[in-house]
Amino acid sequence: MIKGTDFIRKFEEFCPQWLAEESDPVGLQIGTLDKPVKKIMMTLDVRPEVVQEAIEQQVDLIIAKHPPIFRSLNNLVTDNFQTKMYADLLSHNIAVYAAHTNMDIIEGGLNDYFCQLLDITADDFLRQTHVVHYKKLAVMIPDESIEVLKDALFAIGVGEYSADYDHCSFSYEGSGTFRPKFKAQPTIGSLNVEERVLETKIEFIFPETIMNQVITTVKKVHPYEEPAYDIYTVDHLVKRYGLGRIGYLAQPIPLTSFVERVKEVFGLTGLRVVTDRETKMISRVAICGGSGEKFYHDALAKKADVYITGDVYYHTAHDMIEEKLTVIDPGHYIEEVCKEQFVTLFNQWKKTENWDVDFIVSQTNTNPFIFK
Repeated sequence: MIKGTDFIRKFEEFCPQWLAEESDPVGLQIGTLDKPVKKIMMTLDVRPEVVQEAIEQQVDLIIAKHPPIFRSLNNLVTDNFQTKMYADLLSHNIAVYAAHTNMDIIEGGLNDYFCQLLDITADDFLRQTHVVHYKKLAVMIPDESIEVLKDALFAIGVGEYSADYDHCSFSYEGSGTFRPKFKAQPTIGSLNVEERVLETKIEFIFPETIMNQVITTVKKVHPYEEPAYDIYTVDHLVKRYGLGRIGYLAQPIPLTSFVERVKEVFGLTGLRVVTDRETKMISRVAICGGSGEKFYHDALAKKADVYITGDVYYHTAHDMIEEKLTVIDPGHYIEEVCKEQFVTLFNQWKKTENWDVDFIVSQTNTNPFIFK
């Protein structure tokens, strides 16, 4: 059995909170993670009927794409359906954790999954949101402790050069000198006697976002009382993140055919199309799940033939037509594919981490719209 904190620690390695847009209320919203969890449910929305499902399924933790508490609460009276829902969750000891725009931005997240489903080869994001600089760590350490240090640092993400390479390091041998004084308790040597030790200098790169973890890990596993290490900024190496994706189809197809593909992939009986020309051919496709109309100028700037996003406003649609951008609005609810996607990922973690926990997909349809 694992605790909620164990699962969320792994989840945030993949989907960190710092990637969320500013003011996005992500993270733990209800209950506690400091408890054993036997069953975790993935959902798009947390609505009263979803909460009832979680109670019936004896769920301990809900992972939600849409935060159930998006704005400040004025009260917690149970006469209101929304606040009663919070009370029901608390009374049944069900915690709720939300991952919203960070789930959209991460590599391998929801927008990348949309591209996979629609056979779009993405080559860029619509709008940059974060730039992460890299650091270089150089550690001097005796040979017998090298592998322990490497394993500990690799486990927290040090040495990842790209999506294709990890466990990267470079090392060379040298001679270190030191003289313990005063109240020192050296691992090697005696007080007031200069020591000369054969050591290996190992260099790693890591994103600046984990620097505190790196320093803590070095001090924890290094055999010396005062580890010798340096940290440098690597000017030429950065990692960029952004909302939305844009890329190419394998070959151009008519807009009408692509609309049918979107409907089939997301199981839709209807959707909205904004275009000045229904006969156009589609090759370069931009997509952003949720309500992404504010990024349509980014889609234009990056030469999209069509932009897929939800909740397009009436007057904005007029502007899109004037600017010759074709837009497909399949609705906000296509994001519900995150449920199956993430439970599949969670079960992979379950196998590698040897967890005793069950993951389930919420079966409640929370789409407020019906297409006739």
